[in-house]
Amino acid sequence: MSTESTSLTDSVAMRSQAGALREFLDRHPRLFVLSGAGCSTGSGIPDYRDMQGAWKRTPPITLQVFLDQPLHRARYWARSMIGWRRFGTATPNAGHRVLAILEQRERIEGVLTQNVDGLHQAAGSRNVIDLHGRMDTIRCLACEDRTPRQEFQQRLLAANPSWAMLDAASAPDGDADLERADFSDFVIPACALCGGIVKPDVVFFGENVPRQRVDDAMGWLAASDAMLVVGSSLMVYSGYRFAVAAERLGKPIAAINRGVTRADDLLDLKIDDDCSDALANLLD
Repeated sequence: MSTESTSLTDSVAMRSQAGALREFLDRHPRLFVLSGAGCSTGSGIPDYRDMQGAWKRTPPITLQVFLDQPLHRARYWARSMIGWRRFGTATPNAGHRVLAILEQRERIEGVLTQNVDGLHQAAGSRNVIDLHGRMDTIRCLACEDRTPRQEFQQRLLAANPSWAMLDAASAPDGDADLERADFSDFVIPACALCGGIVKPDVVFFGENVPRQRVDDAMGWLAASDAMLVVGSSLMVYSGYRFAVAAERLGKPIAAINRGVTRADDLLDLKIDDDCSDALANLLD
């Protein structure tokens, strides 16, 4: 098949998918949206998984390792300090903006996001639950004090001047692919109030999602006509359970995602496309 023929075939397929997604929205005027990493790749934030749903890199640090192994905790914060330069300045893409517009048009009950970047809110969405928390807030594990990440970033840089000029490729969720043999000289500032260990106010592997977030999101799902998954493979149970709940409630499910999802057998519609492109087509 010629390049021209392949391009024409792809164009026809994209129009067909766009039409199918519009029809899904026409049939189901009130959506419960669950978004994942694929929704933010257009903003320069890498995702975790490949087209088959497997990890592209080493899985994220667990809470137990973060707490029990000081060198791993130092490695985490050193990589996060470098990664925050880009992550902290990321801006919403077309996908985020379309979802905000659909909410303004009263087509979305709420957005449950697995992302920790705050880009849905930056785009203008108001009904958002950050299932896994937010990277822009730091929490003390001892006294529960919370401080802005940008403020803590300045403390990190001041405590580690020899590391401040290092650079590395961006990785998911504010991380960076900074590899050094020795992180023992990296200084992690303690909580300014009590001296306790601090971490981003996000749910690490090994932590439980706060029950209230789950209950509130389930309420949105129950009040919706259908579920729309945007950029999530749903391989992690914290997100997959909402697809299971939707199926149990008889709510149709559509997904926009590159590659497989854990819920493929539950889907009524699958759009294998870039999230920003697929959503932008809804407003054409």
